[in-house]
Amino acid sequence: MHNLYNFEDCPPRTQTGSLKWDRYPAEVLPLWVADMDIETAPEIIEALKKRLDHKVFGYTIPYDSVHDSVIQYLKREHNYSVKKEAINFLPGLVPAINLCCHAFSGSEDSIMTATPVYPPFLLAPKFAERELITVPLCLNTEQKWTLDFPAMEKAIQPNTKIFILCNPHNPVGRVYSKNELQQLASFCSRHDLILISDEIHCDLIFDTSVEHHVTATIDQELADRTITLMAPSKTYNLPGLACAYSIIENPKLKYQFEKSIRGIITEINCFGYVACEAAYNFGEPWRQALLAHLSDNYNYLKNFLETKIPQIEFRPMQATYLAWLNVDNLNLEKPAQFFEAHGIGLSDGKPFGDSKYLRLNFGCSKNRLSEALERMHRGLIKENIIGHEQ
Repeated sequence: MHNLYNFEDCPPRTQTGSLKWDRYPAEVLPLWVADMDIETAPEIIEALKKRLDHKVFGYTIPYDSVHDSVIQYLKREHNYSVKKEAINFLPGLVPAINLCCHAFSGSEDSIMTATPVYPPFLLAPKFAERELITVPLCLNTEQKWTLDFPAMEKAIQPNTKIFILCNPHNPVGRVYSKNELQQLASFCSRHDLILISDEIHCDLIFDTSVEHHVTATIDQELADRTITLMAPSKTYNLPGLACAYSIIENPKLKYQFEKSIRGIITEINCFGYVACEAAYNFGEPWRQALLAHLSDNYNYLKNFLETKIPQIEFRPMQATYLAWLNVDNLNLEKPAQFFEAHGIGLSDGKPFGDSKYLRLNFGCSKNRLSEALERMHRGLIKENIIGHEQ
């Protein structure tokens, strides 16, 4: 199945308005933003071509077959039964997170999340002029990243109204267990918190020993206080088509959310709906091949760092294509700028909540990943950060 699809060749992306590629000069390989350098599934491309042939691209509302594809996908892949009425289509998860901060908290309230985390989690409360409470992740007895519940209990305030969860967690690549989610359910219940659960990476789990549990399936009490956010965009490399959705089972919360987005969120474009439906109806063989490719790249990255740059600490991942690299032992004053000067564009860890780290996107061809890692290695040797024997 892996050989049926091509993950090694990608059309040139420079000068196409690519956020990822046009940020840097031509000599820099960009491995930063969560946007894969691979062609999307041919089944999706065919569906888009068919829609293009219609030749009329007017305002588009979510039609029955799109709803059905989402509902069937959630039941098939995640054993999550939802009703059509619980779903809101959105142009992206970032505006949804920002709007949730307005919908479910007031100007005197605070919002909690766990760091390091996707930067919009940290920015959205500030944009809404809410107090932000951050609690660092900790290591459990198995030395895996997890939520630090004792620290969360100490940090929470009477005015805390929301907890924002990332599962699988970007950038550490952790898939939270059912037990951890049950602990989170108890925490949210005790403190009467609304839970915003960003699960956009839930179909990118390459560790076959773990399973993703949609947070809202833990128990009905948690489902009644949860806003689940999902999209096919990360899995199928469709972020430019801007089609995501929320699932809100509690009618009161759904009304509050819809009230907050009124006049701000408009119709999704017709191609976003087509891509979403095709991904969920026909994309599974491609997704399985992608997971095999990402697993290969992950193992290559892990082995390269262990053998050639052991000073970089890289803890095991379970999901996503975004590696969280601890570069503190390299003693670089500005790590992201250092590697950019040597031809690799990586995400600075500071906006995620930890400046000792860099994030590397390995959702690309093996050749591109190999070239980027070799550039990192050569740059460290050239500047006498590590020895030639490595």
